[in-house]
Amino acid sequence: MTKTDITNAGEDDLAGQVRDLQRTVLELRAEIERMIVAREGVVQEAKRDANQEILQLHGAVAALRDELERAHMRREQEVQAALAASQGEIQQLKGTAGALRSALETNRMDSEARVQAAHAAAANEIEQLRAMASALREQLELAQFDMNNALQIERQGAQAEISQLHETISVMRQTFGQQNRD
Repeated sequence: MTKTDITNAGEDDLAGQVRDLQRTVLELRAEIERMIVAREGVVQEAKRDANQEILQLHGAVAALRDELERAHMRREQEVQAALAASQGEIQQLKGTAGALRSALETNRMDSEARVQAAHAAAANEIEQLRAMASALREQLELAQFDMNNALQIERQGAQAEISQLHETISVMRQTFGQQNRD
């Protein structure tokens, strides 16, 4: 083989290698493009999945926010209802306390009125008893005076009678004495 043949054979070989390398480069480029397209598809799919997940998360957040707001509103309503019930109970207790205070004041005033009436009645009764005692004392004094007068008159009458009897006895003695002498 000649140099030219060798050169030609080497060139053919090189040309074949270059063609092989060019085909390999083309295949690698195609493979890279397919990989880029596939990667872009994966990226697009990942983006789509991420966007869907973000949308789902936004929906979940909105739903949770709505649920939280509803729970807050329910809690606020329960608090308002409890406050209203407490206010109602407080008003009832205040009313009851006022009514009891009023009843107590009425009872106290009634008791004071009864005590005053009892004092007035007792004072009136005491005054009547004093007046009665005074009247009875006066009657007793008058009765004693009348009795003393009657006793005095009786004594005077008895004394007069005794004096008359003494005189009668004296006269009778004198009369008996003269008759006995005679």
